[in-house]
Amino acid sequence: MTTTATTPVVSTPAEQARPVPRTRRRALAPGKRLPASLLIGPGLILALWAAASAAGQLDPAAIPAPWTVLRTAGQLWSDGTLSTDVRTSLERAGYGFALGLTAGVVLALAAGLSRVGEALIDGTVQLNRAIPTLGLIPLFILWLGIGETFKIAIIAIVVYIPIYLNLHAALSGIDHRFVELAEVQGLSRVRFIRQIVIPGALPGFFVGLRLGVTGSWLSLVVLEQINATSGLGYLMFQAQNYGRTDIILVGLLIYGVFGLISDSAVRFVERRVLSWRRTLSN
Repeated sequence: MTTTATTPVVSTPAEQARPVPRTRRRALAPGKRLPASLLIGPGLILALWAAASAAGQLDPAAIPAPWTVLRTAGQLWSDGTLSTDVRTSLERAGYGFALGLTAGVVLALAAGLSRVGEALIDGTVQLNRAIPTLGLIPLFILWLGIGETFKIAIIAIVVYIPIYLNLHAALSGIDHRFVELAEVQGLSRVRFIRQIVIPGALPGFFVGLRLGVTGSWLSLVVLEQINATSGLGYLMFQAQNYGRTDIILVGLLIYGVFGLISDSAVRFVERRVLSWRRTLSN
C-alpha cells in the first residue's frame, strides 16, 4: 500500500491582507424621502391642466384655465365674499372636528379599557357606522333646526367614527404580554395607561385623526348647500345656478388646499410624536 502525503497550502501575508469581497445587499426600503414630495403630484396635475388649457384642449366653459380661476379668486377676495365664506367654513369645520375628536377619544378609551364599556358602546358605534351619516340630515333638521347646530353635529358624527374605530382597534391590539409585564412590575392604573396604553395606541389614533380631518371637509361641502347663507359650499351652490364653473373650481381648490394642509399638519405631528418608531416612512 502506498501512502500519498499532502502538503498543506499556506497563504502568504499578502493574500491574508487582501480584503474579502462582500456581496452587495439589495436595498428593499423605499429610500430617502423626496423633498416636497407631497406637492409633486398636485403640481404635475396643475401643470397638465395649464398645458391643456393653453393648447385649447379644454372647453373654457366646462373647465376654465388655471389663470382664469386665480383671477376669479382674486376678485372674490377683493370684494370680501371669499374671505367671509372661508372664515365661516373654517369655523364650522373646526367646531365639528373638535366635538367629534373629543367624542371619539372618550368613547374609544371607555370601550377599549373596560369590558363593560365595550359592551355598552362598541355595538352602538358599529350600528351608527352602518347608517349613512348624510342620511341623518332630515332627522337632525327636525331635532335641531335648520341653523348651525345640525351642521356641526353632522360633522362631529363624521369625524368621531373613524377616530373611534382606529383608536379602539389600536387599544385592542396591544400585546397582552405588555399588560402582564405591567402587572408583574406593579404599575398603577395611571402609569399603565401612560407607559403602555398611550404609546401602543398612538399609531392607530393618528390614522383615525387623518381620516377624521378629511371627513370634516367632505361633509362640510354638502352641509353648506342646505339652507346656508355663507360658506364655500353655499358659494359653489350659487355659482351652479349661474353656470359659473370658475367659482365652483375656486371652492373645490380651496377645499383641497385646506384638506392637504390639515392632513400634512397631522402627519407632521405624527412623525414628531412617534419619532421613536423605525418604519418605512422614516
